[in-house]
Amino acid sequence: MRISADSDRCLGAGQCVLSAPDHFDQSDEGTVVVLADTAAEGDRQRLEETVSLCPSQAIAVED
Repeated sequence: MRISADSDRCLGAGQCVLSAPDHFDQSDEGTVVVLADTAAEGDRQRLEETVSLCPSQAIAVED
């Protein structure tokens, strides 16, 4: 599974970091940083929930 993020779209709310700190961080400017661009299938449900929590819809999970 592939994880992507659009830092230009990110509002810096930090919901991704709170929900999946092993996959996301925030830059010095407060925008999303993807720590690893791939994830195991076992993380799918948690990552899909994290995507739904993002107020700017700046992150995505794809097969």
